[in-house]
Amino acid sequence: MIRPLLSAVSIGALSMSTQAIAQDTETGAELYQHYCATCHGIDATGHGPMAGVLVIQPVDLTKLAGDDGVFPSARVVARIDGRDPLVSHGSPMPVYGPYFDGQDTSMKTPEGQPILTSQPIVDLVAFLETLQGR
Repeated sequence: MIRPLLSAVSIGALSMSTQAIAQDTETGAELYQHYCATCHGIDATGHGPMAGVLVIQPVDLTKLAGDDGVFPSARVVARIDGRDPLVSHGSPMPVYGPYFDGQDTSMKTPEGQPILTSQPIVDLVAFLETLQGR
């Protein structure tokens, strides 16, 4: 009786951990349009309507992957969640930082290194990765 119970608990825990790291690019696209497009532009090339008033111009988010094609997940997460702050509009990136707090989860870099962040950031980063090479 205990073995089947332990097996069920183990399977449940594994399925919960798999759900925690799921990346939803559609949700990421919605987050991008709502929170990022004003500065980075609808097409993510850095030419949003607010770009002209920023001290540091927004980067072209379609060109984040290096020459080797590897997307810099850790750097992007750190920039969005504030671990690598960028002051471009009088406050650290992101302006909407508190929205992204909570809902802790993890994701892996291309090198396999785990990064603890929030689910909205995981979704946003997954969407940004789809923009590379456009």
